[in-house]
Amino acid sequence: MGKGCLTATKYFLFLFNLIFFLCGVVIMGFGLWLLLDNQSFIVVLSNSTAVKVACYILIGVGAFSMLMAFLGCLGAVYEIRCLLGLYFTCLVLVLIAQVAAGTLIYFQKDGLNEEMSKIVTKVLDGYPGNNSTTEQAWDFIQRNMDCCGWTGRLDWSGNMVIVNSSQLLFPCSCQNISLANGNFSDSGFCEAQTPDWPVYDAGCSTSVESWLLTNIGVVLGICLGVALIELLGMILSICLCRNIHTEEYTKVPKY
Repeated sequence: MGKGCLTATKYFLFLFNLIFFLCGVVIMGFGLWLLLDNQSFIVVLSNSTAVKVACYILIGVGAFSMLMAFLGCLGAVYEIRCLLGLYFTCLVLVLIAQVAAGTLIYFQKDGLNEEMSKIVTKVLDGYPGNNSTTEQAWDFIQRNMDCCGWTGRLDWSGNMVIVNSSQLLFPCSCQNISLANGNFSDSGFCEAQTPDWPVYDAGCSTSVESWLLTNIGVVLGICLGVALIELLGMILSICLCRNIHTEEYTKVPKY
């Protein structure tokens, strides 16, 4: 590889790592947002250890990506072969981990849906109607996704406030605006005039699945783009790593 090509490869790798560093910042920020935002879905699932672990994994992946990008930049700018080799190895491991995680999620999607149903049902059964952080998050989800419960309105049938009340109560955030009469609230419980609640029929799992199907092209495009960027980084790093040795060797004087 000529000196000009070597220099171009070095600066392309530096630019790639700068983008990779920003991606790591975004991933870590997303994980922190899920944990700290009072209206994120993680608040509703606060009793689920698996979901909390998933958020911590996001934060860890983001931090690891930033560290990898930093090492890649150092290796590219200062032409350090051991850092470039370490960077290439880490990228291979990350790519394998991403493929394994995607495969696992795909084949375990029914189990994940069942686990989510159990967690949400537990949240709904203990919904007291006092406008707590968890309730605000779940009300926000039902109100903005036009849904009721996880699988449907019957998920609320085990709520102790509704069961023990002498009134016909239903969750206000489930209320179907087109069926509402008079004023209505965004949270807590409302009183129904008949046993047939004026709420949305669809469960939130259906709304989430519908959103995913609608945006499946965007999701797949992002995943494919990330994989291609990682492959490009692997190619650039291994090429630079191999040719640094060649360039340095040719500079050794021959006697």
